[in-house]
Amino acid sequence: MTFEIPSAATPEEVGFSSQRLQRLTDALKRDVDHGAIPGAVLLLARRGKIVCHEAVGLRDREAGAAMQRDALFRVYSMTKPVTSVAAMMLAEEGALSIADPVAAYLPEFAKLKVAVDSDGTAATELKAEPLRRAMTVQDLLRHTSGLTYAHLTGPQLKKAYEAADIGDDQTNTAMVTKLAQVPLAYQPGTTFQYGFSTDVLGAVVEVASGLTLDRFFAARICAPLGMTDTGFGPAAAARLAEPQIDEATGTRPPLRDPVKKPVWLSGGSGLLSTATDYWRFCQMLLNGGELGGARLLSPKTVALMTSDHLPPKVAYGPQMRTMFGALAPVPEHGIGFGLGFGVRTHVGRSPLPGSVGDYSWTGVSGTYFWNDPREQLIAILLTQAPNERLHYRYLMRAMVYAAIED
Repeated sequence: MTFEIPSAATPEEVGFSSQRLQRLTDALKRDVDHGAIPGAVLLLARRGKIVCHEAVGLRDREAGAAMQRDALFRVYSMTKPVTSVAAMMLAEEGALSIADPVAAYLPEFAKLKVAVDSDGTAATELKAEPLRRAMTVQDLLRHTSGLTYAHLTGPQLKKAYEAADIGDDQTNTAMVTKLAQVPLAYQPGTTFQYGFSTDVLGAVVEVASGLTLDRFFAARICAPLGMTDTGFGPAAAARLAEPQIDEATGTRPPLRDPVKKPVWLSGGSGLLSTATDYWRFCQMLLNGGELGGARLLSPKTVALMTSDHLPPKVAYGPQMRTMFGALAPVPEHGIGFGLGFGVRTHVGRSPLPGSVGDYSWTGVSGTYFWNDPREQLIAILLTQAPNERLHYRYLMRAMVYAAIED
């Protein structure tokens, strides 16, 4: 699929201030010069036209390689919206229903147990109780499945996750078999908890489609949208953005090595992409599921995905507010969670600017995007600076909206 990317002649053509946009680019350049980040790629679009596409700093500081606009980034959890779209495409085709129990696709999940006091630090043994209701595909999409990550739970459940040995050297089928032996952290539907939910969703996509996740993405999402640089790898080292050496440790942050062909096709964190490719994905969503004549989803499905799906009185895992800061999907920030995205639900409450209905997600490596339908805005920032990720999410929100003049 070829689709020419339209660009605005000037920022003012689409309601941005050139001078105020320059402030954001200058701020990123200053941080590169001060050694806070190695480099970044910034892409902003409004009203269907790209208004800013800047490569700042270095793709690899230690190698002295300049950042390029087509640099490849490990986008980590920005993979999750792509996997969520894949699931909803299959739902539109009748190949799955998000109301179904996950066990309808992954029978290993039929006999799950739930840890008792999974966050406790005083427990000396792991106790478990039966499910009160089945985990559904919707639970996977909105992170209420009860699954977690090992580092986000109490010591006894963490030991169970570590004993299961869930790592990069496994297929999705093997991951499901291992996870099914570990108690859930919470009863399904009760608690928003980040974890392996979208990885399990990727396994559901494989079963429902009959394709491995990389093949589904390539044929059903990337090819129709023209996302020629997006995939699980292997990646060309000459285009790969790298984190810089941390002065405190003397080593680079431990990000995945995507130069090697991966074994695990992680639906939660495995993709590599570029700013331009991810813009195509975002513009498809902002267009109501279509780009350049290729329709992936109906407008009604996109509307469903970008609505708040968290149940009334939902609880939150103890690390969720700290982990996501001012962008945590919690009531006090006026943010909920849809089917793959954090969703703004209120005008106020959040300390960060935005619009009701804007939706977003992030990656642990320092990647971030949001779509704002009211402003017809797409904002993407790609870095490989895991330790600075919250700061740049906040910076982006403040400075992008400050540059809009109409």
